[in-house]
Amino acid sequence: MSGSQTENAALTTALAFHYQVLIGLDKCFSLEDDQSVWFEKDGDVSLISPDTLASTQTEVKNYAAPLTDHHENLWKTLKNWLSPEFDHAQYGVLVLHTTQAFGATTRLKDWNTQSAEQRLEVLKDIFSERTEDQLNVEKPSQIIKLQKAVMAVDELLLKSVLGKVTLFTESDSEKELEMQILSKPVGIPKNNLKSYLHGLIGFVYAQATQQCWSVKHQEFSAKCEELTALLCKKEFTFPVFSGYAASEPEVELYECRPFVKKIAEIEHHEMIPDAVGNWLELQNSLFEELDESAIYKEKTISYQDQLVKKYKLAYSSAQLEAVETIKSSKLLYNKTIGEQPLNLGNDIPPIEYKNGLIHDAMDDEERDLKWKVGP
Repeated sequence: MSGSQTENAALTTALAFHYQVLIGLDKCFSLEDDQSVWFEKDGDVSLISPDTLASTQTEVKNYAAPLTDHHENLWKTLKNWLSPEFDHAQYGVLVLHTTQAFGATTRLKDWNTQSAEQRLEVLKDIFSERTEDQLNVEKPSQIIKLQKAVMAVDELLLKSVLGKVTLFTESDSEKELEMQILSKPVGIPKNNLKSYLHGLIGFVYAQATQQCWSVKHQEFSAKCEELTALLCKKEFTFPVFSGYAASEPEVELYECRPFVKKIAEIEHHEMIPDAVGNWLELQNSLFEELDESAIYKEKTISYQDQLVKKYKLAYSSAQLEAVETIKSSKLLYNKTIGEQPLNLGNDIPPIEYKNGLIHDAMDDEERDLKWKVGP
């Protein structure tokens, strides 16, 4: 039982740390020249800039409970920023970045619009609720220890720090944060975006050394460019076709389609399952791919037009050579379906894709195509 608790605690810590890394990664996209994002330098995430006023130090909290007047997240963070080990002069802004919403009755709601003096008065007001017994008990609670430590600090230092503090509440969840990061790249297909995200996360983790953990603007930009070049589709590529053969129920379902009737018309019934299978694969690929890339539809229409032109020429020749209608029609079908696909740039489409397009063209009554040759 204790082993299970330890594992759960470790997992919770790991997930919280990963959320912190995602916050830092998101900040990397806003970096400018000579700026960098640091992890575990003076706290969770720091953005360091040559301009001190543009430098920020962020404490990241991923909590569900509301942020109330006496919540430990606020007071512990303030205590850390007031510590002699922390040089607040390096930063223009100190951010408590939390997924928490403000509590219904908290006096912290107007914090970000208040002056340092007003913020101090709010803290004094909250602290004044503590009774003498609570403050002087032999073993005070953790939150009271934190509040006493904060309020015992020299008032000039306290106001100096409070003036820099921003409360960023109801921040994005881990999933929302990932979606926000995935909205930034341009030119990367939807199905490659996860690889892009994982590539950047891996890059951020790889920057950690025994001495420090930072991501510089120039290095981050170079990594984004590298991943974009790797994962964007510079040239059109075809989806995978498996050569699916339709089942009997599927053949029956589509037997009234024009393209199926035209195969039946030349008594080539044994070819119908493959024809229906190729046609179905094409329709499915269009349904799956169109949302990802409009170029697939564009290339498909263009490629089908080429196939139709080629077929019309083959049909004309078959008409001239026809001796026996059914035999000549079957030979035309076999030759057309068995031909290797036309090249498209440097890419050769799957033969099932080519054949699916031919059957799709046969299904279009306006094209007036048919397999039957002769009188």
